[in-house]
Amino acid sequence: MPYIHFTDEQKLRANSVDLVEFLRRQGEKLIPSGRDKRLASDHSITVRGNEWYDHEAEEGGGPISFVQTFYGLSYPEAVTRLLGGEKGEVYQPAQKKEREEPKEFALPPANQTMRRVYAYLLQQRHISREILNAFAQKGLIYESRELSKDKTKEYHNAVFVGIDEHGVARHAHKRGIYTQGKSYRGNVEGCDPRHSFHWTGTSDRLYVFEAPIDLLAFLTLYPEDWQQHSYVALCGTAEHAMLWMLEQNPKLQKIILCLDHDAAGIEAAGRLTDILCKHGYTQSAPLRSTNKDWDEDLKEQHGLEPQPPEEHPQLIVAGTICERIGAKCKAVRPEQASYQIPRLLQQYQNDLHWGRFEQAMDHMETMSALALSVVLRECRQMGTVLTEEQGARFLQSHIHPHQNCGSLKTRATEIGMEFQSVLAKDAMEGIRTEVEKKATASAWLELAISCAKVPIKYCADELRRQQKEEKALLEAAQAMTSY
Repeated sequence: MPYIHFTDEQKLRANSVDLVEFLRRQGEKLIPSGRDKRLASDHSITVRGNEWYDHEAEEGGGPISFVQTFYGLSYPEAVTRLLGGEKGEVYQPAQKKEREEPKEFALPPANQTMRRVYAYLLQQRHISREILNAFAQKGLIYESRELSKDKTKEYHNAVFVGIDEHGVARHAHKRGIYTQGKSYRGNVEGCDPRHSFHWTGTSDRLYVFEAPIDLLAFLTLYPEDWQQHSYVALCGTAEHAMLWMLEQNPKLQKIILCLDHDAAGIEAAGRLTDILCKHGYTQSAPLRSTNKDWDEDLKEQHGLEPQPPEEHPQLIVAGTICERIGAKCKAVRPEQASYQIPRLLQQYQNDLHWGRFEQAMDHMETMSALALSVVLRECRQMGTVLTEEQGARFLQSHIHPHQNCGSLKTRATEIGMEFQSVLAKDAMEGIRTEVEKKATASAWLELAISCAKVPIKYCADELRRQQKEEKALLEAAQAMTSY
């Protein structure tokens, strides 16, 4: 594909376009949102002048990146559109560069002593000396000594080593040990993500953490017989190290997910649970710290102010919304679901287009109530009588934030296709078997869940936005008082 060259002047003009005016010319409806304008078709996106921000994805930028993201265009297409059809000069592309070989892994050079690391982990992070000694004696924790490129500065870090099944180091996570400012942390280049920092015990239990410090803090908090069990720090939230531990140790069957007590950690725990199920591991469960993470729990134990936990916004709002759906379930009739749901789905799309979000969410809740009423009817016919309140609680238990992502714009199409599939199952002629009845009830339940997810996602995003605004105002007020 040829390369299209735009001059700096063209790029500057494209990135100076007023997005509010541009979107109006595209036929997009905008609604006031403080000093910004909010897209009626996607409430998470706000624009002001030539800037945009997606509050859900937590990303933004100028007009070119907006047109690329929102309209799915390439860079040249986006610039051309912003310039009203004006094109750039066409050039043939340069030959592709050869792919660089990945850097070979090597442990950072070790310092002669561990004085600084011990002082940091014992005094600043309050890690147990006994536990620190156990890892240090195996060479899994040490202090590095590295020089800057110009050889004028010396850097010391705590290094957490991950070894393979032969005891060979394949992974290293560095953590800055200086207390002033934000300390460095990151994996050494060339690491194998399967072999991150871990401990292998003899029991059937594996504890999974995000970071090495969290792992050590947990062991300090709960030291009884800790060496019997297995532990792994993912150095993030990817599943590779956890799965490798399970592959290497068939005895490990009980997996405890000890991830951070915040929105990201809750979603990661849900995602890892799904991955474990796909690999045949059914005995897994989350274990959450009282505060944001296990290190914060340890701080609190030593009389320091901890960082509080952050509940997932979807889990905060799910109870109220499912209760409303349960209440609506009493007012709808299951025999009307097949022809009312398509009408409500169309109304949802219309209200969403015109920025009537509250009405749109109300339609989705009614659709969920209709589908749930069919489920309750099917259960009664099979001899199981459930109240609307029980149905609502069951619905709430099936809301998992890591499975509830995506834009509001795509939900209508997805739910419409799911509804057609449900109708196909429900339209079977003749006397249905018990298995077929259960399959029908299950299909309607999945539809009820899909519909409930939409208002839950919307209300959670609004709550998240409000929390961010409140936090920004608080930080601004604190900054003003500090002067």
